[in-house]
Amino acid sequence: MPSLPSIRGRGAAQRPAPHISVPLSHYVVDCAVYVDGKRLPGRWTHTDAVKEVRKRKDGFVWIGLHEPDAEQIEGIAETFGLHELAVEDAVHAHQRPKLERYDNTLFMVFKTVRYVTNPSPDTANEIVESGEIMVFLGKDFVITVRHGNHSGLSKLRHVLEADPERLEIGPAAVLHAIADQVVDNYLEVTDHIEDDIDRMEERVFAPRTEVSAEQIYLFKREVVELRRAVMPLANPLRRLAEGYTPLIPEQVRAFFRDVDDHLTEVSERVTAFDELLTTLVDATLAKITLQQNTDMRKITSWVAIISVPTMVVGVYGMNFDYMPELKWKFGYPLVMSLVLIACLTLYRILRRNRWL
Repeated sequence: MPSLPSIRGRGAAQRPAPHISVPLSHYVVDCAVYVDGKRLPGRWTHTDAVKEVRKRKDGFVWIGLHEPDAEQIEGIAETFGLHELAVEDAVHAHQRPKLERYDNTLFMVFKTVRYVTNPSPDTANEIVESGEIMVFLGKDFVITVRHGNHSGLSKLRHVLEADPERLEIGPAAVLHAIADQVVDNYLEVTDHIEDDIDRMEERVFAPRTEVSAEQIYLFKREVVELRRAVMPLANPLRRLAEGYTPLIPEQVRAFFRDVDDHLTEVSERVTAFDELLTTLVDATLAKITLQQNTDMRKITSWVAIISVPTMVVGVYGMNFDYMPELKWKFGYPLVMSLVLIACLTLYRILRRNRWL
């Protein structure tokens, strides 16, 4: 991804005031102050961080939270003036991707996905693991709230800190980087799913192979989960690219358009997966029906063959006193020979007609 252009003329960063190191809460992953794209030294509480930024009138605060409850996020929400409805969504999670504006704050929800590696698609119980990232964006702060264990932002934070020109733009650069990472993960997951579906397609259409329809239904369920993460995100990204809010500078909007293009590619692939899996379900059901018909023909053939000796035994089991064949010494071998010949004749006829 190309680097975002830098913004000059903000003035040199003042020398940070001495700051006492404070332990972070277990739900606060990180809290940092960035001025001119560089992280100020020391560890900060959210109140000290916002005071420092607003005293300087430059830079921004980035706070990362992991699955906070209502009580834990209350102080941060009050300090930064977060809307109570957005805070409630961030705490309870299970939201669709969306973009909302509350006064001077943006609230955006991303659904994150991770591919779950399985030894074989046939033994998989889960293919796509989902999580969420909520982002509160203001003029001088960005607050990220994560749900799930696979959607960490620590690596992304280190990447951005290594590129001060991007962070110098402000909180919008962080929002773009998160969106770009989420969509890149979508692409990675779709690559893995495509490989699995290709292998399953080969098995479905290969002769004399058994494929469980339940596994295809599992894939359809996982693709539906992926679609719920991907499809609703298109409109929020498009709004950000079109200048929905002044919190997103002009130079960042073009990069949101690039993310939107990648998301469109993912959406097309997910739609294709859904259609292909529907075709595989139909093909599998047709294959199962054909196999059942073949089995029924085999069962019917053997029943027809067995009915010959059954009928003869039934006739001779009626216990009549006057049956000519009973007192003839060649009667038994003749009857057994006729039964054997009849059975073999039926077998050859059914075999020739491919019923056996």
